[in-house]
Amino acid sequence: MSWQIWALLSAMFAALTAIFAKIGVQNINPDFATFIRTIVIFFALLAILCATGQFQKLDSISTKSYVFLILSGLATGASWICYFRALKIGKASLVAPIDKLSVVLVAILALIFLGEKLELRNWIGIAMIAIGAILVGMKTTAAT
Repeated sequence: MSWQIWALLSAMFAALTAIFAKIGVQNINPDFATFIRTIVIFFALLAILCATGQFQKLDSISTKSYVFLILSGLATGASWICYFRALKIGKASLVAPIDKLSVVLVAILALIFLGEKLELRNWIGIAMIAIGAILVGMKTTAAT
């Protein structure tokens, strides 16, 4: 499958994550909910690696890869903790779009740290994502 199909599947599962998590976190501490989610992911990935024979020897991984994978894991954990706390107190339909500001931040950080170049039309799309997330997240004052 192409990267586009995987990215669309990721978006679909991320949407389901928000809905399932919002329901699941209602009567539980959001940090404990994140812990449960992490355990599920750990065992699911372990099963996939074992079933497909993709498990690698730990000494076959470079120190640089370990450092950046550990940093990525810490960032993921921090993101999940913040996301579940936001879902606990906010509406999923508002939390998820603001969370997607990560798309904007990835584009900026990829330019700065990875040297990735995007065309003007890509930056326009990224700006639209930013504007959309800001508009969704703005506090509304309903006229009564």
